[in-house]
Amino acid sequence: MNNPFRLGILGSGTGSNFVAIADACAAGKIPAPVALVLSDVETAGILKHARERKLPAQFIPPGKFRTKLDEEAERTFVGALQGARVDLVVLAGFMRVLKGDFLRAFAGRIVNIHPSLLPSFPGLEAWKQALDHGVKVTGCTVHFVDAGVDAGPIIGQQTVPVLDNDTPDSLIQRIHGAEHELYPRCVAAIARRDISVVGRRVIWKK
Repeated sequence: MNNPFRLGILGSGTGSNFVAIADACAAGKIPAPVALVLSDVETAGILKHARERKLPAQFIPPGKFRTKLDEEAERTFVGALQGARVDLVVLAGFMRVLKGDFLRAFAGRIVNIHPSLLPSFPGLEAWKQALDHGVKVTGCTVHFVDAGVDAGPIIGQQTVPVLDNDTPDSLIQRIHGAEHELYPRCVAAIARRDISVVGRRVIWKK
């Protein structure tokens, strides 16, 4: 294939979901290279993991806001991803809300993973929300990103039981394990063009 499907990955933290995806790419389980890794945190572990794998990795200052990119930073992020000819933007622990111009530049081509079974428990610390609510099953959700908070069409979900002796730390660790299985599987399906979106429903071809 002359023009392989290309991934751009954004993260702010340790990069464990990035590692799962990058390793799946290296093993051929995801038929796409990681073209670029970007972070809004200069010391983020995701950049270290990317550089260890000899992947292009860049810190871009996020600007003056705490929960979103300022206009200049947004333009720089979008320009870097477009310059790398990225087909899919994969959010892997990216802690800033993406706004209009970014969403328009990659409409229908941004995915995120959230540590709950959406639409239950959107927002921050979803595993703590699940514990506080007393649910017996939670999990993780891969979804397309739109202008809502954790509100885009759902691509895939994986369940995790909530145990009677769970703490927030023990529960999130098991959710992370599920994320590292689900996220590469969903990204691979998108790269193979094995899914389509009909309204708010994501249909898998097989």
